[in-house]
Amino acid sequence: MAAIVATVLVLTRDDGSDKKSPTESSRSTNRTPTPSLSIPSQVPSGLPTEAPSGIPSLPTGFPSDLDSLIPSPAGNEVPYYLLKVGDCFNTNRSRPGQAAKKSCGAPHDAEVVKRTELNGSYTTDAALKKAATALCERPLERKARSQPAGTVRGTLVQYPDASGYKLGIDSVACSLAGDSGSGKHKLTKPLS
Repeated sequence: MAAIVATVLVLTRDDGSDKKSPTESSRSTNRTPTPSLSIPSQVPSGLPTEAPSGIPSLPTGFPSDLDSLIPSPAGNEVPYYLLKVGDCFNTNRSRPGQAAKKSCGAPHDAEVVKRTELNGSYTTDAALKKAATALCERPLERKARSQPAGTVRGTLVQYPDASGYKLGIDSVACSLAGDSGSGKHKLTKPLS
């Protein structure tokens, strides 16, 4: 790579005086110039002290406890997607999507065997149900086979509806149940 170097030669006539030509400087050429910054020492006067008219004021009187705006679950209820493997719970048909956590040593409706997540594009509740059921089928069959006869009489697959899935809820809870919905037969101890 070739480098091009330009040199400027300024010729001046030496008449013996100490006058410098306009291109010469009495300072050393090794120094770099420093900028001079000027910061105003006063704030300009005439700034408005009030908001212009026409701009709405901010509302007042917000509740100090924003949790009061969200309905709280009854008792020890949690959304099904917060259940973990091994959690025992009761269901309530009037509160779909909720599970009332219970001790596995007390009578309960079901126990979570597997948690998994939906992947893909699902736009209907029927498509979500089919996909969630497929994800739970084998794990529930395996776990049910290892239970004492007559213990497990049903399965429970909990999954989001189409609107929940659009919001990003993709959890599926796969559970074994004491029965398939009548609530008459309960599990009374943890699954083995």
